[in-house]
Amino acid sequence: QVQLVESGGGLVQPGGSLSLSCAASGSIFSINAMGWYRQAPGKQRELVATITSGGSTNYADSVKGRFTISRDNAKNSVYLQMNSLKPEDTAVYYCNGRSSWGVDYSMDYWGKGTLVTVSS
Repeated sequence: QVQLVESGGGLVQPGGSLSLSCAASGSIFSINAMGWYRQAPGKQRELVATITSGGSTNYADSVKGRFTISRDNAKNSVYLQMNSLKPEDTAVYYCNGRSSWGVDYSMDYWGKGTLVTVSS
């Protein structure tokens, strides 16, 4: 019942910036955390950044200092500001919503993804 819709992907030059947005709808009361993952061709989907409802953040080492994740609970949205982009950042970026409870149990909801291409 949860729907996530990403926007903001596109083509950007190395060193440039891009911002992504994700709006959630549906049973969003069940989401404990949101985040961004990405998947490049031929590679596994990997974590980029996560943020809890309380504002705690976690970043992949590869994006620390360059990317910033934020949220707007009133708008049920999560954002990813990407600066100093590198060609290796090229991937389809997916918005993730996670509901967790009990011990080591979670349910993930995914958006369709938005393509980010970093190239000159």
